[in-house]
Order: sequence, then C-alpha cells, then structure tokens
Amino acid sequence: MQEDRTIEEPANEAHTWLANLARELFQTEQSAQRHPRLEAERLGDVPPAHCLRAIAAHAESALAELPRLAEQHNLPVSTGGRAVGTAFSVVRNQVADMFLSLERSYRGTLLGMRHGVDLMLLFEQVARRDGAVELADWCVAWLERRVALLQEAEQALSWFAEHPERALEAATHRPLARAFRATVAGIEHLADRLRQPRQARASVTRGSEQRAG
Repeated sequence: MQEDRTIEEPANEAHTWLANLARELFQTEQSAQRHPRLEAERLGDVPPAHCLRAIAAHAESALAELPRLAEQHNLPVSTGGRAVGTAFSVVRNQVADMFLSLERSYRGTLLGMRHGVDLMLLFEQVARRDGAVELADWCVAWLERRVALLQEAEQALSWFAEHPERALEAATHRPLARAFRATVAGIEHLADRLRQPRQARASVTRGSEQRAG
C-alpha cells in the first residue's frame, strides 16, 4: 500500500505543476498575441514589425488549439490567465512604454518572447512526465516554430542599427508621455549639474594632496 502511494504522489504533483504552468501559458500566449501587434503598429511597415506580426499570428493559432488540449488532459482553460495577459499588455502600452524608445520597447517585447519559450520548454517536459504525450508533442511543434520566429525577430534588430533616427524615436507620442519624458530629462539634467561641482571639488582636492605630497 505504501508503494502505491509513493508511485501515485509524484504523478499527482506533476499534474498539479502542469496545471499551474498551463495557467501561465495561457497568460503569456495572450500577451504574445496582443502586444507584438501593438508594437508593430508603432513601427509601421518595416522588417521588425513583420516579425512581430508573425509571432502574434502564431500565438493566436496556439490559443485556438490550447483549450481542446487542456480539456483533453484535465488542465484548466485559463480565461483568467488570458485576462491577465491582456492586462499586462495594456499596462505596458499605457504606462511602461512612456520610458522607452522604439528600439528599447522592441527589445523588451523580445524579452517577453524568450520568457514564453523558456516556459514552453518546461511545460513540454512536465507534460511528458505527466504522461500527456499528445500535449508534449504539440509543445515540440510549437517550440520549433516559435524559436524560428524569435530568431528572425532578433536578426531584425539590425534594422534599428541602420535607422538610428527611428531607433531613438519615442515609443509613444501621447501628450502625457511627452510631458513625462520632459520631466525625467529635466531631473537628469539637474542631477548632472549637481554632480559637476562635487566632481570639480574632488579633482581640486586630489590635486592639492598631490602637490603637498
């Protein structure tokens, strides 16, 4: 009897873990479906935007397939996770990108895509451990396609190097964002001015000590 519990418990733990990962997967894929399209709209008809739209289309396709696979393997179809993914994209679009240039915003989007790949790598291994072979095989096909798309998006970073004026352009031009960036720039300028006298005094002090020595 003790042996039966020992065999059963790891399987239960694996399935519980897989269910938690499934919720996170719905969240990240919803974000991957939404945010790259927002980013692409800012960039316009340029190579990095094309890569982002391809990733968003792949995420949309994955989200269409995931509910059936989740139900088939007794995993949650996480509408809450999808709502959180949408909320994260909205928050970033409305708030976080006030800090960023187009190039930095693009790199931030790629960082989120890499997180999604890491999550799927783990999800596939836990699914296979849980005996969900069809789901694990689906993960392998997903990884093959998404990694290729991500590599293309990484290569498209060269476009920013060729167009520095666009790379340095603000990610958003809303009046609030412009005011915020102007405020930040003013604070940074003031901090630089406050540092200069200290640096000058430190230089004079070092010079005096060297002459005295």
